[in-house]
Amino acid sequence: MVHEHADGARAALITGASSGIGRCYAEQLARRGYTPVLVARRADRLAALAESVRRETGLKATVLAADLADPDDLARVERAVLDHGSLAVVVNAAGLGALGPLRDAAPGDLDRLVAVNVLALTRLSRAALLAFDRHGSGTLINVSSIGSFHAPPGGTAYAASKAYDLHFSRALQREVEGSGIRVQVVLPGPVRTEFFEASGVDSSLFPQESFVDAGDLVRAALAGLDMGELVCIPTLPDMTAWEDEAARGQALRNAAGLRGAISDRYARP
Repeated sequence: MVHEHADGARAALITGASSGIGRCYAEQLARRGYTPVLVARRADRLAALAESVRRETGLKATVLAADLADPDDLARVERAVLDHGSLAVVVNAAGLGALGPLRDAAPGDLDRLVAVNVLALTRLSRAALLAFDRHGSGTLINVSSIGSFHAPPGGTAYAASKAYDLHFSRALQREVEGSGIRVQVVLPGPVRTEFFEASGVDSSLFPQESFVDAGDLVRAALAGLDMGELVCIPTLPDMTAWEDEAARGQALRNAAGLRGAISDRYARP
């Protein structure tokens, strides 16, 4: 199950909570008894979600309207994580996407994508660990993407940002081993949300049968967490495919990174 602190803390902070995957995390964690702290840009949607949570569960959610691409807003959310005192779960579900040739991308759009997908996730993960350290337990959930495995033309910045999220989370998992803190990274495929419209991406680029419901995805990810699955790919039928991929990466690191010599193929004739 999702951890709670020894002193009974039962709060969960969720970014990107106004819609899609983030909203589903807020709803489903509330049903599990976690009082949500809702973070997103759209205050009206957060207020409506908070009221919905109150009606369904009786829990009084906290609304924190913030744009994670804005340095001041990010610092405010970071401080909220550090100062809350009762957080048992932090979910980094906020994310931006973009498809198209890198030459055509507006610099400001690239800045926002990196700010939300990379910088905010990094800073809030750090804050979560520091907050959890006070209690000796906690659960951090970072939402990456199956796009982290493959960088298609036109998906340069997005795929790279999600690869960062994956490897960052994997490294954190090793850092917190034995500490009572868990880090799960979730890798969705296409999901029926507003993500594509908000990112200006044509969802018809993906086969419609490849899309899953956001609620089903989050339900599966939380079930995976209950089972101790810290790398969760809800649409992957057999996790041995991931285990094989991870083993190949480790073997490549050992073969190349620890050899201490340049390959003979680069020897001068």
